[in-house]
Amino acid sequence: MNDLNLSLEKDFEYRPLFLQPDYEGEVKATFISARHNQGNRNAVLYIHGFIDYFFHPHMAEKFLEHGFDFFALELRKYGRSLLPHQHPNYCRKMDEYFEEIDLALEIIRHGYDESTIILMGHSTGGLLACYYLNTGLKKDWITALILNSPFLELNEPAVRKQLIPPIARLISVLFPFAKQDDVLSPVYCESLHKDYHGEWDFNLEWKPILGFPAYFAWAKAVTDAQTFLKEKSSIGIPILLMYSSRSFKPKSYSPETHSADTVLNVNDIVERGMTLGNNVTKAEINDGMHDLFLSRKEVREMAFAKMFEWLSQR
Repeated sequence: MNDLNLSLEKDFEYRPLFLQPDYEGEVKATFISARHNQGNRNAVLYIHGFIDYFFHPHMAEKFLEHGFDFFALELRKYGRSLLPHQHPNYCRKMDEYFEEIDLALEIIRHGYDESTIILMGHSTGGLLACYYLNTGLKKDWITALILNSPFLELNEPAVRKQLIPPIARLISVLFPFAKQDDVLSPVYCESLHKDYHGEWDFNLEWKPILGFPAYFAWAKAVTDAQTFLKEKSSIGIPILLMYSSRSFKPKSYSPETHSADTVLNVNDIVERGMTLGNNVTKAEINDGMHDLFLSRKEVREMAFAKMFEWLSQR
């Protein structure tokens, strides 16, 4: 199955998952499946990161070409799942997302009785995947985990790492929708989008260059999950921990942003990632961007090669 050249519009099915209402009202997620899926073979379920959604048909192509069916999940309040009354990307606990992960796994298992399910998470999606594999209801259905630059630690100086969690906890209790604007640098998105300095096209309402506000409740949810993993994680299945060869925090765009993780600290990824379970394999990608599979072509091809080599040896 070569040269698929998949289109987001034509080659994927988008299925709304209607969830239990929450503190903002109606809630939905979006389950995405590649139309070239064959059924009853190995399958991968991809979970995106923060200020993100699924716009990666080239990644689905690679899995299909290597004999895997491909699915993706757009979480509540992200991308195609975002409803007008909701605060974008907002949550109060990371396990709020377990409902849609459960449903996605049920859909896959329904037609894939003899298959194995591989969970793949990028950035905050990687954090969520790790958290689910410790405490999720259907975690035993998953046979391997692929982490693409997982958000396992705040990319902040040591003092701020200590101060942010209690401050976020206090403010979010007093003011549930308190936020900070302009917290995230626009440089990373500028380095990706074709209208700026990148090669990718994505919906700038769902993944805006200037990002969304950082809610204190979201910060609390993230740091609570990170603390849990640091203290208690015991994932028993094989884990592939993928990360760039270096980090770089630019003040403005430069060509160097295309050859480093400009969002997270790769040393933190390695340090925390190696404690997630008892079967972790490291895969450093030279000159990788934060989303390794959006890196320059030769870099992402190396990332794909390392990933499929690991999968073939499982």
